[in-house]
Amino acid sequence: MGWDKIISQARSLQWLWALFLLLAVFWALPASAQVKVDLQLVLAVDASGSVTQRRFDLQTQGYAAAFRNPQVQRAILSGPHQSIAVTMFQWTGPRLHVQIMPWMVIRDSESAEAVANVIGSSQRQIFGGGTSISGALDFAMTLFGQTQLLGERRVIDVSGDGANTSGRSILLAREDVVKNGVTINGLPILSVEPDLDEYYARFVIGGEGAFVVPAKSYEDFGGAIVKKLIAEIANIEPALSQRQFALHSQDD
Repeated sequence: MGWDKIISQARSLQWLWALFLLLAVFWALPASAQVKVDLQLVLAVDASGSVTQRRFDLQTQGYAAAFRNPQVQRAILSGPHQSIAVTMFQWTGPRLHVQIMPWMVIRDSESAEAVANVIGSSQRQIFGGGTSISGALDFAMTLFGQTQLLGERRVIDVSGDGANTSGRSILLAREDVVKNGVTINGLPILSVEPDLDEYYARFVIGGEGAFVVPAKSYEDFGGAIVKKLIAEIANIEPALSQRQFALHSQDD
């Protein structure tokens, strides 16, 4: 074997070894090197028996329209990282959950539109099975471990039209969520149970800055979710959220 061939093979081995080391370093990157966002937001959408197809559509279309809303997009850009990560699932009984949107990052109007399109085109996957808010909270917590994204804040956003009627204790489920540093916010729809907002305030929401934004009916859901998303994303009081970002919009 000539010297030229030996040298060429040695260089090839050096290149392969360098590539191996580079990949090893990449795979071993610490958590601090992962992509950070201002908020990781899990959206839990009620698909229980009291939710007709029309009511379900009003929920999903309300969320889709909200992410297209300029005030919501402005709230996303107001944070230090100017980005949030969002996922969505449908829930009913204690073990009936379907994730209909994987974790997606919103950092501009184009990515917000992509999220809106996924939500708006999603189909209902489950029907009936009880109303287990506790089961929804338990499932939501598993989703935070399915992404390499790191949120400065983590929030579960629960919308629904009924109290917890199946599964384990809602109080124990809430306790497990809060002790892990996750906030639960609620969007109760008062069409079926007019006092559901009080129930959510007492038994469902929890964690730092937790709040309830009720919708009087499914027809009012769209407006309520805009108000709620702005407050969650910008980490401000719900009563001030729409007014604050509406004023900023008028200034531009």
